[in-house]
Amino acid sequence: MHALIIGATGATGRALLEQLLDDASVERVTVFIRNKWVLYHKKLTAHVVDFNQLDSWKHLIVGDVLFSCLGTTRKAAGSKAGQWLVDYTYQAECARIASENQVSAYVLVSSVNASEASSFFYSRMKGQLETYIQTLSFAKVLVFRPPILIRKNSDRRLEVLSVSLLKTLNSIGLLRTQAPLATESLATAMIRSLQAHSVGFYLFNPTDIQKIISPIEE
Repeated sequence: MHALIIGATGATGRALLEQLLDDASVERVTVFIRNKWVLYHKKLTAHVVDFNQLDSWKHLIVGDVLFSCLGTTRKAAGSKAGQWLVDYTYQAECARIASENQVSAYVLVSSVNASEASSFFYSRMKGQLETYIQTLSFAKVLVFRPPILIRKNSDRRLEVLSVSLLKTLNSIGLLRTQAPLATESLATAMIRSLQAHSVGFYLFNPTDIQKIISPIEE
């Protein structure tokens, strides 16, 4: 299998990349990144690209599956428009090119509350992206809606506090369906589901993801 990744420098993307490189069934991994990094592996090819100039490198989006882990926060992006550019436009355009280049499978990291009808900007944006992806010609699409993620060395204070609060609530039996999820576990679920499912559209909510990874974590 030749796997492609956008968002490989984020927490989920890094975990996914490590696992793909260790997977004997994966022959090649190609990542598209915005800044040069220092990581070498015999199976890895890294392309430093400008996501605003997709036409100049769209011929490189060729393989068996595209994993889309790209994302940012409104604070980091500077505005809703900046976040839309990264979280919707870049991902939608890369997906479109991948489908045109006959990449057969697509795996998207979305959001637990994704819905086109949401009154919240982030959730609505993610829902719109999910809907758009379904109009493309992929033979297999897997969409993951994880709960809040546990990221190693996270510098997002609100995220760290939220994880801590949820863990406390989980310990007394509350909100267990929304238990925080390690990015490594999400990556495992993505790979396992890709290998286990055939042609079609598949949506994985937090409880679905937990069922996939629980045999590994027991």
